[in-house]
Amino acid sequence: MTSSPLQPSVPLTVEQAAGLVASAIAQVQRVIVGQEHMVEQLMVALLAKGHCLLEGVPGTAKTLAVRSFATVVGGDFARIQFTPDLVPSDIVGTRIYSARKEQFDIQLGPVFVNFVLADEINRAPAKVQSAMLEIMAEKQVSIGGHTYPAKDPFIVIATQNPIESEGVYPLPEAQRDRFLLKVDVDYPQGNEEFEILRRMSVRAPEPNPVLNPSLVRQLQDRASQVYVHNLVGEYIVRLVMATRNPKEFGLDDLEAVISIGCSSRATLGLVAAARALAMIHGRDYVLPTDVQAVARDVMAHRLVLSFDAVADNVQASQVIERIVAVVAPPTPVWNQTGNAAAPRS
Repeated sequence: MTSSPLQPSVPLTVEQAAGLVASAIAQVQRVIVGQEHMVEQLMVALLAKGHCLLEGVPGTAKTLAVRSFATVVGGDFARIQFTPDLVPSDIVGTRIYSARKEQFDIQLGPVFVNFVLADEINRAPAKVQSAMLEIMAEKQVSIGGHTYPAKDPFIVIATQNPIESEGVYPLPEAQRDRFLLKVDVDYPQGNEEFEILRRMSVRAPEPNPVLNPSLVRQLQDRASQVYVHNLVGEYIVRLVMATRNPKEFGLDDLEAVISIGCSSRATLGLVAAARALAMIHGRDYVLPTDVQAVARDVMAHRLVLSFDAVADNVQASQVIERIVAVVAPPTPVWNQTGNAAAPRS
């Protein structure tokens, strides 16, 4: 497949956008067996202009998925292997003295691409993580008193290994909050494992490019125009507020579990991710089910659990699932054309 013949000046319809996204996802899944949720969430992060953190044990195709995704979407790609001896200039760039010019030149680092794969990001020390924080949050880098903007589109997809503790620097809450999504990557099922053996033990398939940076920007603009009804917006706010004041929502048992609730970035992240998911499914409006589908990946990594909850092995994802189960969503009222009319609270 090649890039769509659509001209950049022609606005995309929802049907065209959903078709392009479906083609891109299908190309990634030519290479990646299973892991449909991870692949879909990578696309959600891209359309919502957010960053994604993948957490899973080694060998679950995290790096292969990101490489395949970058190939399909188009644009520049760079992989940075994070290690404890890394310094900020290794990733953002530095000033280099030129004897011939008798002045300093700026050598930009590998983050100046469309897609950055930050492999094992929790192995980097605090200074490197703070340098990543600026490029992720501000989409710019300051070197030698000058500011250099990141490419557009720009997305950081980071991976981390949850089972090792030696030589690991846990991500601070401020940096975790910068990730729109945190996706837990599980082992494949038995039938998927057999398909991996069949497909990857010979010549592995390669994905074909489907999109390009111009089309990605169009898709991002189209996703940002997906309609969110006020009642759906209020539902999003209630979900976030339930992490801060669970007792007000009949969740008294979570008072001792949650130490710090979700920030306002979770509210904005839920809206952006739900819009992207709705467009992937071919709709130009958000349903409460879209919000529920992205709630765990948007909210769980932003929670800070109490010491007792951590000691009792309570998972943040379990807390979010309980909140989603208890906080009542608005009910969509369908009109005769099959589109969602105003939801009813």
